[in-house]
Amino acid sequence: MINIESKKVRQIIKNFKDKRVLVLGDLMLDKYIWGDVIRISPEAPVPVVEVKKDTSCLGGAGNTSHNLKSLGAFPLLVGVVGNDAEGQWIKENVPDNRGIIADDNRPTIVKTRIIAHQQQVVRVDLEKKTAISSMIEEQMFNFIQEEKYDGILISDYNKGTLTKSLVNKVLSFAQERRIPVIVDPKFENFFLFSPVTLIAPNHFEAERIVQHDCWTDSEVERAGQKILSQISALYLILKRGEQGMTVFEKGKKPLHIPTGAKEVYDVTGAGDTVIATAALALLSGGSIQEAAILANTAAGIVVGK
Repeated sequence: MINIESKKVRQIIKNFKDKRVLVLGDLMLDKYIWGDVIRISPEAPVPVVEVKKDTSCLGGAGNTSHNLKSLGAFPLLVGVVGNDAEGQWIKENVPDNRGIIADDNRPTIVKTRIIAHQQQVVRVDLEKKTAISSMIEEQMFNFIQEEKYDGILISDYNKGTLTKSLVNKVLSFAQERRIPVIVDPKFENFFLFSPVTLIAPNHFEAERIVQHDCWTDSEVERAGQKILSQISALYLILKRGEQGMTVFEKGKKPLHIPTGAKEVYDVTGAGDTVIATAALALLSGGSIQEAAILANTAAGIVVGK
């Protein structure tokens, strides 16, 4: 385990506020309905929830964007929503919505969670996962080419935004301009993301990629080395949930970083925190080891109690 000098940490974090980060990926709205279970329904053996309040927040790539903004950076969000009230809500709740395209042929992705007595009762997903049209893709890529930013953060939820054509064009453009690209991938599209600066799958995705368990340190090391041999990436961070993370860099020994949380309470959203913090740290002059340690510390705050 390596330590970072407090002076270096302060300088890296201070540099966050100067960074413009283009966030490309699947946009969604997270809705929460809070209430109490008052009885069992006479219609079916299911609870009846009496609603007390409901809240909405940015989900998917929108949550990654929100994390960047919370850390002091300026995110430029690029993605697709439906031409509906939920899509309008997303556009009204981001710092810059010029890169968000409304598509008449798909609804805004909405994930609704019903929670009673602090327990999630059910989640209802409204989504259309077909690939975006070539016209929408062209609009998005035109925006990406025209804007100025320090790095690109790709947030993939496999919902149809990140087509092979769009990803190839974005990565070629970034390579030509020497723009760092950081990726939070899903298994289905994993091998599209090459070449990149950093890619950060979780251990479940890694298991599907290498087709063996990724739980112990030795299993994770074997998986990371195999993944790095199959793609063009400067760095790999393998997110391991309550076990922290492992950092890989070609030609160097893997670095295992235990979770910063004293007690893991809830890992929801930790992945977005990790990728946002690591991206900003790299763009702010930090090494991959420093970026990972800062990201792990931030994730520990999110998941801990």
